[in-house]
Amino acid sequence: MMALPSGGELHRANPEARRGRLAEVAYFDIHGGGFVAGGGEMCALTAKLKAADYGAEVFSVDYRMLPDHPYPAALDDCMAAYAEVLKSYPASAVVVAGASAGGNLAAGLMLRARDEGVPLPAGLLLLTPALDLTLAGDSHQTNRYLDVNLYGGADFIRSHAGAEDLEHPYVSPLFGNFALGWPQTFLMTGTRDLLLSDTVRMHRALRCAGVTAELHVMEAGPHGGFMGAAPEDAEIMAEARRFTYSAWGIPS
Repeated sequence: MMALPSGGELHRANPEARRGRLAEVAYFDIHGGGFVAGGGEMCALTAKLKAADYGAEVFSVDYRMLPDHPYPAALDDCMAAYAEVLKSYPASAVVVAGASAGGNLAAGLMLRARDEGVPLPAGLLLLTPALDLTLAGDSHQTNRYLDVNLYGGADFIRSHAGAEDLEHPYVSPLFGNFALGWPQTFLMTGTRDLLLSDTVRMHRALRCAGVTAELHVMEAGPHGGFMGAAPEDAEIMAEARRFTYSAWGIPS
């Protein structure tokens, strides 16, 4: 673990044995948790599990969270962490992934890195991401009491914006201009995901901008999937691994 100059921390995890091209690539993970949870020991453990799963070095950023650190603290930490990753690997050898709130930060990172002239990664995974903090999507109403993991809604995530406009692209990446540069993207959601609309709208926005993007939707899947308790979770993770290996240029 290393302290970041921005205030967050960065965990690094390696599998027991890295072979061939897997020794030359990296996975940069941004955890979820509604901007309020998922850091600390959980962040470090997730890095270890993903390193074992993917067979490559994993970096996991333990960013500052609410309620003490609204925007831009978490995104500042992600930028600082990404800069550290690029000290060890070229951007073309890196895949960035984010789930839920981490998906918001991963997408915001792409926009800010591009705007600041920082090279973008080979691929991006957005897993049930929170991409529009205005909560304008249809599923924020239709799935409000269907999503067992975000039952009753997630209005609290708006507080992540702090004093910033909720439609600012770094806060709600769905409002970004993707035609100016964006990596190939894997998007995952479920039909009962409260944030289904965020993911579907993002996929359409990326496709309209000419970006290569895959959309995977689990039948009856709530936010975050079935927590590893259903075959669909294994199927989606296999698809994510295929996408990641392809982005790295490694046969899966």
